[in-house]
Amino acid sequence: MRNDIVPDIVVRRLPLYLRTLRQVQRAGVHTISSEELAQYLGSTAAQIRRDLSFLGRFGKQGHGYRVHALIRELEYALGLDRTWDVALVGYGNLGQAIAHYRGFEPNGFRIAAIFAKSPDHIGQVVNGLVVLPDSDIERVVSELGIRIGIIAVPASAAQEVADRLVSAGVRAILNYAPVVLRVPVSVTVREIDPISMLQSMTYYLRDPSCDEHRSYADGDLTGAIRAEPRPEAR
Repeated sequence: MRNDIVPDIVVRRLPLYLRTLRQVQRAGVHTISSEELAQYLGSTAAQIRRDLSFLGRFGKQGHGYRVHALIRELEYALGLDRTWDVALVGYGNLGQAIAHYRGFEPNGFRIAAIFAKSPDHIGQVVNGLVVLPDSDIERVVSELGIRIGIIAVPASAAQEVADRLVSAGVRAILNYAPVVLRVPVSVTVREIDPISMLQSMTYYLRDPSCDEHRSYADGDLTGAIRAEPRPEAR
């Protein structure tokens, strides 16, 4: 598999396939068809076959995929055939919850350094790690060869933290701060913003009957757009 030919939307789905396959493996399933996998995922068999085709040729028509072998291929494709050290920046309530989360190591990630700004947090010991001052970010991240960072600081500090992580060699950032980070194209960023997620869901909870009582004067942009005259062609 070549990373530069796999669409990002496919890369984002591969961990879902891996998680599901691990679940069915624990349930004692040894082979699975694309149709069966699609039922677990609420997807389609065609999409799954198309996504997996980026990784190579797997399975036999009429026989399905060998679960164990497909898990190994997905782990290899995602770089999970090793353990990745991670730097956590921020040790407030969110940072503490992340630091104590037990799901990282079983899935190939290990928090190797924790940084904080508050003197109340610096020096605390968490899972055998001493919380370091954020002034040590560049030195420690570079010395440990860390390539992944988690940002759990206020939005006002997130960009500066990202810049410092990148300058120290980090090439992948998981950002919990509600701000869009500006990073080089060589750096991958994934955003986790619960508020945006909730706001995107409330769209589906609207009462359609309320739309009948709205006018663009009250904020209905659809009406405003329709009322806007078209510019003359030039």
